[in-house]
Amino acid sequence: MHRVYFDNAATTPISEEVINAMIPVLRDHYGNPSSIHAEGRTVRALLETARKTVAKAIGAGTADIFFTSGGTESNNTAIKCAVRDLGVVRIITSPTEHHCGLHTIEAVEHFQGVEVVWLPVDELGRVSMECLELKLQESNGKKTLVSLMHANNEIGTMIDLNFVSGLCKQYGAYFHTDTVQTIGHFPINVQETQVNFLSGAAHKFHGPKGVGFLYINPDSSIKPFIDGGAQERNMRGGTENVYGIVGLAKALELACAEMEQRDAHIRDIRDYMMQRLQETFDDIQFNGDLNGLCLSTVLSVSFPPSPKNELLLLSLDINGISASGGSACSSGAEKGSHVLSSIGADPDRKSVRFSFSHYNTREEVDFVVEKLKTIIPVREKAEV
Repeated sequence: MHRVYFDNAATTPISEEVINAMIPVLRDHYGNPSSIHAEGRTVRALLETARKTVAKAIGAGTADIFFTSGGTESNNTAIKCAVRDLGVVRIITSPTEHHCGLHTIEAVEHFQGVEVVWLPVDELGRVSMECLELKLQESNGKKTLVSLMHANNEIGTMIDLNFVSGLCKQYGAYFHTDTVQTIGHFPINVQETQVNFLSGAAHKFHGPKGVGFLYINPDSSIKPFIDGGAQERNMRGGTENVYGIVGLAKALELACAEMEQRDAHIRDIRDYMMQRLQETFDDIQFNGDLNGLCLSTVLSVSFPPSPKNELLLLSLDINGISASGGSACSSGAEKGSHVLSSIGADPDRKSVRFSFSHYNTREEVDFVVEKLKTIIPVREKAEV
């Protein structure tokens, strides 16, 4: 069966160039990068070359990049170590964060008594910047961490990273941002936009799963989150996933080199899908700030109430279409989305997240629309 993969916000297919970069490491370079013999030194060189590539991609110093198992570990490290090592007693965040951020913040609130301030979001998923500044003004000397994701993984709405960075600098707060959805898709330079912690994951930009990185500003000295050996310059115990790290670096290098072309292609696919859905079906709505700051890879479509809504995702899958109802981390069961609930979305409507990569085509959009015609009612003039 021909299948269309429109779930790139959950994970992206690994690119052939990345596979080719990883194969020699898997096959030939088996040394432990902590070993001092020739095999170890060869692998160490691969590791440090990859670190330089990642650092260059975000304008960071090479010594400020630490490899992790992915976005979840990076977010846990930043938030929990900021509390433990930097004396943070107050965290300002939003209710639409990814669960790996939300649950980490809830954990330090429950177990360590950290005060958590929840910022309101509007119907487009935009975090209130006025409220953020007010809450920063109210810090009263308490060490505060602002933790906000750059782009929401379910609806694509973005924050103005420069603006938030400026506010945090103005009021002396630490700033952690989850850029898992934007790294490789959106230009970020930590020299121009100062952050204390920044998280990334390879599998969101056509790299391998199980590997990511954390940028740590040199002024934000923290201790290891995972204890063990002296790997990652004493910051993360455990033998490095070298072939994964090489794949991450190659994927990020390609993503940055092709960013403009990929973005233009993806925007065309997204806009074409919006057009086709609106001209084919009645009462189609879209979640997120599509006319403002919004990630091009994500299109959250709100379908009108229908008895078929409960099985819509399953019907799409049966018809050869991969999409999701929201975050892949919570989609094993059809639970209500905390993001949609936070923006006041109508619970009687069904939202489906279609998310795209530069591998997708307009023909695939046409395929999806044709299959949807067999599942939900079309508007009368669209049938003529």
